[in-house]
Amino acid sequence: MPIPIDTIIERLGGADAAARLTGVGTEAVRKWRQARSIPSRHWSAIIAATGIALADLQNSPTHTAGASMADSNLAGQDVPPGATAALILADGSVFWGRGIGARTTATLPAGHPVGEVCFNTGMTGYQETLTDPSYAGQIIVFTFPHIGNVGTNAEDMEAINVAARGLVIKQDITEPSNWRSAQHLDAWLQTRGIVGIAGVDTRALTVRIRDGGPQTGVLCFPADGRFDLAALRAQGAAWPGLEGMDLAKEVTCGQSYGWTETRWSWPNGTGTQSAPKHHVVAVDYGAKQNILRCLASAGFRVTVVPASSTGDEILRHKPDGVFLSNGPGDPAATGVYAEPAIRAVLDAGVPLFGICLGHQLLARALGATTYKLDRGHRGANQPVKDLTTGKVEITSQNHGFAVDVASLPAGVTATHVSLFDGSNEGIACTDRPAFSVQYHPEASPGPTDSHYLFQRFVDLIEGRELGVVRA
Repeated sequence: MPIPIDTIIERLGGADAAARLTGVGTEAVRKWRQARSIPSRHWSAIIAATGIALADLQNSPTHTAGASMADSNLAGQDVPPGATAALILADGSVFWGRGIGARTTATLPAGHPVGEVCFNTGMTGYQETLTDPSYAGQIIVFTFPHIGNVGTNAEDMEAINVAARGLVIKQDITEPSNWRSAQHLDAWLQTRGIVGIAGVDTRALTVRIRDGGPQTGVLCFPADGRFDLAALRAQGAAWPGLEGMDLAKEVTCGQSYGWTETRWSWPNGTGTQSAPKHHVVAVDYGAKQNILRCLASAGFRVTVVPASSTGDEILRHKPDGVFLSNGPGDPAATGVYAEPAIRAVLDAGVPLFGICLGHQLLARALGATTYKLDRGHRGANQPVKDLTTGKVEITSQNHGFAVDVASLPAGVTATHVSLFDGSNEGIACTDRPAFSVQYHPEASPGPTDSHYLFQRFVDLIEGRELGVVRA
């Protein structure tokens, strides 16, 4: 028989003692009483303090789709009632829930999706996030509960294909309620073969990633309803992780092409750049379509080239400037072929602007180093200080690696810094026309805080002073 929540709290010594033991506030303990359940992440501490049997906790209302428990605790037990999908982490824990999107089967070439589990704190833009090539190799945990409320549409795609491995959400997909919606999110996921899981305690999962760092995860939404947890754990253990992985080559374009579409605006939608002032070559490491729209809107004729393009191939287009795009994976791995090409552009004196992965690659080409963050920056609420002006921007970010500011060589200075953790968010050369930022200036969380960077690129091309902080 399950033990009542009030009785458990009393055995712990009352609400204050329960809060201290589990590291939460008394308000959280009050919510335990209200919900008549205790989050599974606290079970081990409660069992150690009270001697309550695990079965008494597992039989409580917490043991439903969405509960998390260690794999070893599942021996000999059935799948929780209502659970049709599971997320298995590298530490052995299992998050149960309800499957959404496409079903999985071990007989498919892709098997069950495996990737680095990360969380995104954005309150809007789930379709843009899922189609952002920078999320290649990752399973996205959305911390905002209402996913699906604007449906999906063709205009909000950031790439033709979905690079993310899957998604995790708290509530069932919200019914669309937006005039631009053309397709329900669940149907959209199914047509693209993307697997997801709903009903998960995303707060507990986010805390685990935040405090313990990113983990490999495997998503399982089996067509036959059978879960082989041992095999799923083995699949996760065999995945090498993002460090040392070059994913840009998987999401880049296959050949060069021109781009003229400009930013979306009410009421006409996107436009066309018909009178460009300058020509820019955009190196596609996983470029979002909206960054290309922003370049076109800034007055550029845009030529997009593959990530593996050499310096000669880039310069053959005779660009007025070169743009280094966002993208996924480890910059050290992509840099094997990207850094020599970037150095050739720098040596030719062509103005250069990079974002996200392009920022990291520019830094490495200049002689700096990069490292993997303990927790990545992913969301639309990231405060960044521009050291050239003193202003603070609210930015959109998606990266798991960063530039080591201590490794910046002479002639390169830091221009932006994260107000979350102090990591580097931008650099500029003091002796050549090149600069970059770690975030996404084409996104609009500010909503226009970072759009000045496109004008800075124009000014650089036209020979005006960049205005960087001098060393």
